[in-house]
Amino acid sequence: MDESNQRHRSTKIICTLGPATDSAEMIARLIEAGANVFRLNMSHGKAEWAHAVVASIRAAADKLGANIAVLFDLQGPSIRTGELKAPFDLKKGDRVEFRLASAEAHLPFSTTVNYEGMMQDVSRDSTLVVDNGNILMQVEQIFADRIVCRVITEGVLGSRRHINLPGVALRLPALTEKDMLDLQTAVECEADYVGMSFVRNAGHLSELRALIERQGGHAQIVAKIEDQQAIRHIGEIITAADVIMVARGDLGIEVNIEEMPIVQQRIIRDCHRLGKRCIIATHMLESMITQPTPTRAEVTDVSYAVFEQADAVMLSGETSVGAYPVRCVETLDRIARRMERASDLQPRVETILRNDRQKALKAAVDLADSIDHAGLVIFTRRGILAVAAAVLRPKHAPIFAFCHDSVVTRRLALARDVVAFQADFHQDTDKMVNKASHILRIAGYVREGQPLVVVGDCLQNRLLADSILFTKA
Repeated sequence: MDESNQRHRSTKIICTLGPATDSAEMIARLIEAGANVFRLNMSHGKAEWAHAVVASIRAAADKLGANIAVLFDLQGPSIRTGELKAPFDLKKGDRVEFRLASAEAHLPFSTTVNYEGMMQDVSRDSTLVVDNGNILMQVEQIFADRIVCRVITEGVLGSRRHINLPGVALRLPALTEKDMLDLQTAVECEADYVGMSFVRNAGHLSELRALIERQGGHAQIVAKIEDQQAIRHIGEIITAADVIMVARGDLGIEVNIEEMPIVQQRIIRDCHRLGKRCIIATHMLESMITQPTPTRAEVTDVSYAVFEQADAVMLSGETSVGAYPVRCVETLDRIARRMERASDLQPRVETILRNDRQKALKAAVDLADSIDHAGLVIFTRRGILAVAAAVLRPKHAPIFAFCHDSVVTRRLALARDVVAFQADFHQDTDKMVNKASHILRIAGYVREGQPLVVVGDCLQNRLLADSILFTKA
């Protein structure tokens, strides 16, 4: 890679904010370490907290001259146990009762569940995976207002623990009342992305998109793939979403563990083929929650995600509550940069080209790749052209996107290969190209005389998205 492009990392890094990192100082440090997107997990966050944190993110990004996006992650319709006076110390063979809040307890180990339809959805011998796999149970008896399960693996059951039902077709709603309130907060905070948990079909995404538009929001949708129903409808979900997240926490419980790498690879490649972005999330550097260095297996796991050319990798507990959040981001940055330099190892998945504009863009990407040290400059009003170029996965050429709108600019923080700038557009194409070249030189991304391939969906007279301009910085 040319020296002027050494600072350019293709794979984006998403950091979840929490008690360890939600201060203005820590947000700035994470940006300096390489964070591109900040995730607010609304399973734990309140509206007041979200407003304050987003304000800190925007202020830090402005001060550092960084392009940073904000992702609001809705909790979704998860099944959880109720509050307990004291945790249950469960042994193999113990019976545990899960009941509606209106039902009386019949067993010593009895707790409520927040999903009234669970008694109708499960069947005898169904497996319950409790607390992210820490406890396994099997359904023995089903009543109208409760089920009785036998403990298969011992463990301690606390309050509000998550329940998974692998292979069971649940009839949970797409969005809960809490999600509706959190979505309103996301719109008020001008969120760039909204993550939808437990997406099971394209209709769920349509419902969320309509709500965002009705409330006047501009956020794009990240569909979280977390269960077998989503996998069965993966094609329609990818088509309907803006971004896909392989949420390996719940998904790793829903599918057989040996299938998880195959499922991850297939989703990434389906996203490439269908022209959508993809995030790999959960347990990327889990050991660094408490340790200053990752395990070798974690390094290999991150490398695999970069090797498969995911758009982004995401940190959860590592940065929200971990002891070494900045080191985590620095570690991801180092691994991603090293793997990206090994570009000859990376697979090529051909994206489906549906029209002449996409074919012209592919020609521009190929042209930039064929010229030594060339960069690809894209002028885009809505960001669509820049995302489409990113999905085509240039082998060598970095993508520099110029947008008139700050909202569009921020959204491009979650697009592989893309470095986005906000700049005013002009009728004069030469002025726009010269200004873009100047910005890139000042920022240190290109040097004077470096070749640039320019395309755009907003230029007048000489340049449209179905034509290509060759120039030099």
